[in-house]
Amino acid sequence: MSTHATLAHHLQAFTEGVDALMTDYVEASVLFTPDGPLRGLAAIRAFFAGFLATSPPALLAAMTLVRQDVAGEVAYILGKAEPFIPLATDTFVVRDGRILVQTFTALAPASVAA
Repeated sequence: MSTHATLAHHLQAFTEGVDALMTDYVEASVLFTPDGPLRGLAAIRAFFAGFLATSPPALLAAMTLVRQDVAGEVAYILGKAEPFIPLATDTFVVRDGRILVQTFTALAPASVAA
């Protein structure tokens, strides 16, 4: 699977839930967050489960992809989910159709992040 296809699946999987998201990762995957790196499937699953469980339904509906760039195995996205998240960015390293490394950060008002 190409980097483009893996990224497209990952973005679509947000509407399908944690199990769909997790098919993009392997045990060796690392997700870098503002709180530190998360290593392995269990830690990454917990991150996405927490995010989806605590996000208002309107946040997911408001997600908009502003920019997407792919160069070989590396992908970059810039998005927003206004008024909840005015800016979010991810970078991915994809190999053999799986996300090996991802960075994530989002700017969110304190009332949304809490």
